[in-house]
Amino acid sequence: HVTRAQKTTQTGSIEQQHTMAAQASSIVVPTDAELLQAQADLWRNSLCYLKSMALKCAAELGIPTAIYRLGGAASLADLIAALSLPQAKLPFLGRLMRLLASSGVFAVVESTDEAVYSLTPLSYLLVDGIAADSNHMDHAPFLLTVTSTHYIDLAMDLADWFKKEAKTPPFDHKHGASLFEESMQHKDPEFHKMSILGLLVHDNFATNIGVRDYQFIFQGVKSVTDCCYHGDGTTGKAIAKAFPQIKVTVLDLPQEIRKRPADGVVNYVGGDMFKSIPPAQMVILKV
Repeated sequence: HVTRAQKTTQTGSIEQQHTMAAQASSIVVPTDAELLQAQADLWRNSLCYLKSMALKCAAELGIPTAIYRLGGAASLADLIAALSLPQAKLPFLGRLMRLLASSGVFAVVESTDEAVYSLTPLSYLLVDGIAADSNHMDHAPFLLTVTSTHYIDLAMDLADWFKKEAKTPPFDHKHGASLFEESMQHKDPEFHKMSILGLLVHDNFATNIGVRDYQFIFQGVKSVTDCCYHGDGTTGKAIAKAFPQIKVTVLDLPQEIRKRPADGVVNYVGGDMFKSIPPAQMVILKV
């Protein structure tokens, strides 16, 4: 005899099988061409980190700066000599440069004898110490921060983080410290210093460009509050310099404000923008 419960179970099982069959019939099997393209895309996405690591290597070796100091173009032999690298590394340096050139980091100058590499706008950002360009900022601190082992290690453990009940962000959970905060300064002072430099580059690079190209935004404005986070007041000072008639206030964390002596250009206020912002006609938030 079959009980009512068994009949119900059998009925549910049959319905589940029908549902699974319907779902299976709705799946479109990729064509051969699509599968081949998918495999290529899989390789591309799986190996794209090599571009980041190659760029990190170039910055650490100082290749962009070397090319700049060599007049804007350099052969592999030139780079080996300028960077004091072992001669045996020349073929490997060639592979590195070809990869970076294919990614737009460097350009290849036409040459009949050997490849000659020049800077592109991207690698120009990684040149250290261009005094002639007042708007130039070396972006190496940003690059070296986001390609550091601190970032890579947390990325390697990301799947494990998702499986845990941890409510802290992946970076904090992995390292027991917060990026840009005093906890990281105590844990790894050198990394903290570099990450702050990277943050400043990220925040300030386009300031002069923005003030220059979007002057109309500030027309008629009499007061501005620039909300910073571990900043250095560059945006506020740039606005005050370009528009002397505007009263500029820079708001930042109290511990950051204490590092900046009064300069008579802007008004520095310590506080938390999530709690209170000094009143002004315009408030600047950078994200």
